Amino acid sequence: MTDIIQLLPDAVANQIAAGEVIQRPASVIKELVENSIDSGATKIQITIKDAGRTLIQVTDNGKGMSPSDARMAFERHATSKISSADDLFSIKTMGFRGEALASIVSVADVELSTKQEQDEIGTFIHIAGSELKKQEVISCVDGTTLKIKNLFFNVPARRKFLKSNSTELKHILNEFHRVALANPEIAFSIYNNDSLIHDLPSANNRKRIVNLFGNNMNQSLIPIESETSLVKISGFVGQPKFAKRTFGEQFFFVNNRYMKHFFFNKAVMQGYEKILPKEMFPSYFIFLEVDPNSIDINIHPTKTEIKFENESSIWQLLHAAVREGLGKFNVVPSIDFDQEGNFEMPATGYQGDLKNPSIETNPNFNPFEQQTTTIRSKGFSDQRERDSLDNWESLYKFDREPEFEMPNEQSVQSTIFEQEAEEPVEQGRNIILLKNKYILTPVKSGLMVIDQRRAHIRILFEAFKNIVTSGNNSCQQLLFPQTIEVNSSDAALLESVLEDLNRVGFDVRSFGQTTYIVNGIPGMLSDMNIQKVFEEVLEDLKTKEVNFEGKSREKLAISLAKAAAINYGQAISEDEAGQLIDNLFACETPNYTPSGKTVLEIIQLDEIEKKLK
Repeated sequence: MTDIIQLLPDAVANQIAAGEVIQRPASVIKELVENSIDSGATKIQITIKDAGRTLIQVTDNGKGMSPSDARMAFERHATSKISSADDLFSIKTMGFRGEALASIVSVADVELSTKQEQDEIGTFIHIAGSELKKQEVISCVDGTTLKIKNLFFNVPARRKFLKSNSTELKHILNEFHRVALANPEIAFSIYNNDSLIHDLPSANNRKRIVNLFGNNMNQSLIPIESETSLVKISGFVGQPKFAKRTFGEQFFFVNNRYMKHFFFNKAVMQGYEKILPKEMFPSYFIFLEVDPNSIDINIHPTKTEIKFENESSIWQLLHAAVREGLGKFNVVPSIDFDQEGNFEMPATGYQGDLKNPSIETNPNFNPFEQQTTTIRSKGFSDQRERDSLDNWESLYKFDREPEFEMPNEQSVQSTIFEQEAEEPVEQGRNIILLKNKYILTPVKSGLMVIDQRRAHIRILFEAFKNIVTSGNNSCQQLLFPQTIEVNSSDAALLESVLEDLNRVGFDVRSFGQTTYIVNGIPGMLSDMNIQKVFEEVLEDLKTKEVNFEGKSREKLAISLAKAAAINYGQAISEDEAGQLIDNLFACETPNYTPSGKTVLEIIQLDEIEKKLK
């Protein structure tokens, strides 16, 4: 029998490794930028085209490489960071396993230009699909430039499963945020299709956060700090009133390396216990410094999952630091019993001596006596009040019929069953508003219960959908245009839906990198908070893959309807409830929301009678 086990060619082995390390263009940027940081760069520029499909270029002013190092860098497991297994437990740099460049060149067309400061000339290398095409000397500036062209050109299945440009750009910006936040002393810039997204100067942690997420973030940040022999904790947490419905601004860093840690996230969330609704998530930017020997960062190919030796102890310290930070800034209600000084009473304007108030009492008062002359003489000086007391029996006599009358069984049945359709009874429509959440109204077969928010979502969704289909949008121009400022990730998301937003009645124009001017809104949203609508639309779009093809406009209509619909707890009048019912039954599908949730339910008369037996 012939042997069937054989060694894989290096090119194939590198492509398999690329499946773990290089998942999408964002993975390439992460690996290349981390290598630039390890090279001692103080300025890093990233240029992408078509969200990384066509080009990813990373340029740094680091120390560069010699010709032999430049060629060795593309070999698998070639690294300058470790020389023995023990080194794995004292890693202080970003990249260390030597898999990134080898994986990238196996699935892309790669060009490298590099030069060391002491050299007069640099080195150029061109590799495509793990095959060396060219190596020559060139004239270039100090540092390193890597161009990654046509990612996954030789793996069509991987390229096919890349998402839309807007989605891939969102992932790229997420990786960029993680690296830029961890290294505020390094200047970063990033371009997409020749358009500048970020130009970040060297700064401190707080300034870097504000530069990335907008000036509005500055007023939200609460500093936290704690230092022990186990860990040094620093950073910022967000005020509860700025919390959002989705994740996206939660960052943990250990020794300047971004990490995901569910256990530590729970410590932060429990710090907000009882001051933040469960469905809301606060922002936080927390930096941990620990002994490199006490953590293991090599348990996952992307090195974002890290194992801690003293995990439980750090959890307690982190939780305490968050609570202390919130308490210091009066986010957690507290009473300061150590306050110095005396409390001063406000001046009353009265110049005389203050006297204790006095009251008169009647020790002989008996409430069961029929004659209460003393009370009458002192308590009722007005003749009208005395007459009212003498004629108290008249309060229980009606000169007119009461406003609400209990109907008899026959009248109830005639009212309920006179309608043929299963719709609210129109004749003298009776509406009950329950808990600012439900609308109750009688129908032919029983009692209809309507969820007012879901009903409004269905109505608005069909209205937006009809506008998109017909093209007849009614844009109401604002007297004072409103400015909307978002972070770079949200700006990329907003750009992808801008055309569709304007199609449904908005008039939104870009005004800089992350700023937009709203000149007009759909007529149906005239009473809405525009800033809130945009925030909720973006939050809703973040929770789904935004691939605006096919049903893209329908997805946008759903997001707009959710953002503009009335919230639970918001009071409405009976007239507004009646109008809501009428509009609901004018919809094509009144029973369900666009996402399939039940809008209304009918409690049958039989069920009511069983409950009352």
